[in-house]
Amino acid sequence: MHIGPYQLKNNLILAPMAGVSDRPFRELCKQYGAGLAVSEMVASNPALRHNKRTLLKADHNGETGFRSVQIVGTDPQQMADAARFNARRGAQIIDINMGCPAKKVCSVAAGSALLRDEILVKKILDAVVNAVNIPVTLKIRTGWDLDNRNAVEIAKIAEQSGIAALTLHGRTRACKFNGQAEYETIKQVKQAVSIPIIANGDIDSPEKARYVLDTTGADAIMIGRAAQGNPWLFNQISHFLKTGKSLEKPIDSTIHNTLLSHLEQLYSFYGNASGVRIARKHIGWYFKHLGTINQETKNNINQAQCPSQQLVLINSAFNLLSTRSAA
Repeated sequence: MHIGPYQLKNNLILAPMAGVSDRPFRELCKQYGAGLAVSEMVASNPALRHNKRTLLKADHNGETGFRSVQIVGTDPQQMADAARFNARRGAQIIDINMGCPAKKVCSVAAGSALLRDEILVKKILDAVVNAVNIPVTLKIRTGWDLDNRNAVEIAKIAEQSGIAALTLHGRTRACKFNGQAEYETIKQVKQAVSIPIIANGDIDSPEKARYVLDTTGADAIMIGRAAQGNPWLFNQISHFLKTGKSLEKPIDSTIHNTLLSHLEQLYSFYGNASGVRIARKHIGWYFKHLGTINQETKNNINQAQCPSQQLVLINSAFNLLSTRSAA
């Protein structure tokens, strides 16, 4: 899988997810087999450019592999300026968000709302591609709603503008994350253009990854929600695609050690107070893959105010799981 001059180690990509795809999670997923991990979206609004949270989203210090930063906005010049700004900060790939269905993004006509205005789409793509000398990629949905699927038209515009690769989520903006992703539109887009196509949506197992690649003809797949609390999914998919055989689910001790390492990275990256707060959702996702954890244990972990307290409670929860398994 190539994006511009860059050859990825495989065709498995971590999706940009707001509040999730920070540097610690990107690094963890790359450690477990992701060939590329895209940053959470960064606002193109210059007033937010030096905001602490914005700078953290695009923090690449010590990051391994290729650095891809997703930008979001509606003004072509601001988007071009944001691309240049992030390139100076170390981005090797700029990704443009035209796929986010969130109300707060679409209410300002950004994200997937842009799919309604193909003229503006072209202006933004042209401006960003011409602003930087690194590859620019694009993430979209199949269209605005079920009656207005224009992904093929947008893909042709993207190819003409010099977009290096296109990610397509198999839902419309109106669908949000409801129902099932469909892959027929991704197949149509792949047949309509020659740039690399990355399929996205509901890819949650090695078998589903194989099915989506075979069905769509896509060059790569992008995994989002299924990787939450489950970073080893990339290794499982990679192994299955190469051998046709399934890897065993990680044992509890592997999950335990992975979680502890992840939490230490979060504390270091955000500071203790913010790190503990941000860690809570990740802890919940890891525990979802472990079977039953009683509500009292969950509540206690969520009420922890410092790293040491949070870690003690997590270790106790795993010890309890280990005791149950041995019984």
